[in-house]
This record gives sequence, structure tokens and C-alpha cells, in this order.
Amino acid sequence: MRHYFTKDNDQLSSNRKTIRFHLRDLLFELETDNGVFSKSGLDFGTRVLLDALRLEPGSTVLDMGCGYGPIGIAAARIFGAKVTMADVNQRAVELARSNAEKYRLDITVVQSDGFANVSGSFSVILMNPPIRAGKQVIYGLFASAKDHLVEGGRLILVIQKKQGAESALGFLRSLYGTAEIIERKSGYQVIACEKH
Repeated sequence: MRHYFTKDNDQLSSNRKTIRFHLRDLLFELETDNGVFSKSGLDFGTRVLLDALRLEPGSTVLDMGCGYGPIGIAAARIFGAKVTMADVNQRAVELARSNAEKYRLDITVVQSDGFANVSGSFSVILMNPPIRAGKQVIYGLFASAKDHLVEGGRLILVIQKKQGAESALGFLRSLYGTAEIIERKSGYQVIACEKH
């Protein structure tokens, strides 16, 4: 079984389509395809994360597990952030790159298994973690994120309460010292951690 969080799903038949959504009075039209996360429309958890997001202009942002790019593209269009997007899934990387180009955004897009091909440090790392990949994978991403944040940088992620938000919060507090819930909506929690 191939999943959106695996590298080898490029043999799935392609069925590209355009999805549309509004954020902060801006219309987004992004291409999706089979084999990428939330191909039929903007995932509710992603929307909750984006609605809660506030970034300083010029923030350096990593969208980890970017899929076709809604989080990173929104961060660049709405806040003027300097964005890097990364995903293990080759099809997602191609879509994210073409979606960013459509809006003439100077976004770096890399194929990377976790942080393996990600270089540099960021003021903010954004993530809608691949819960189905399992706790070991997502906790590994949370830990690796800390190594790629500048001092005072923040990891901001969204997770459903029924998919382990409480245990994730405990793990993040043990890792970062503090982790706070900055938004709650319909069972989803947006959690922010700061590197000290």
C-alpha cells in the first residue's frame, strides 16, 4: 500500500485537478493529484493551522511535509515569509513547485525524507504531521525540527485530539520545555513550541 508520506507512489495513475479556497480574503487555486495528502480540498486541520497563524514579515519558514503546498504558499502570499517546502513524496514536490511558480513565489522546494535534505535554520517550522506514519516517525520529526530552528524559533503544528494531541503535547514539552495550545477547533489543536 502506497501512502502520501512515502517516496514510491509515482506509479499511481495521475488525475490532476484544481482545488480552490479562500484565506484572509485571498483566493488560492492549487493543483492536486492522486497520491498526495488531501487531494480533494484543503484539509480541515490545515485550515485551522492557517487561520491561527501569525508570522512576522520576512520570517524564514519551513513547511515540513508540504504536500502540494497550501501551508508554505499561504505563508509566502499572506505574510511575505521566505519559505522552504519539503516532502518525501516526489509527486507532492512537483505539485508544490508548480503551485508556487503559478503565484510567482520564490519558494525553495526539496524532496526530503524528514529533514535529511533540509539545510539551514528557520525562525518557524510549520507542520501538519503525517499521523498515519506512526508515533515514532512524527516524534522523530518533532525532535529534528528543534535542530533546524534558530534560537527563539517556533515549531507550530496541528494535531487532532483523538489522534494523540495530549501525548504529543507531553512529548513536545519534554523536548522544548514549553508547548502551548494556541488554537482549538472541532477536535483539532494548534500547538506552538519555542526553542530556548
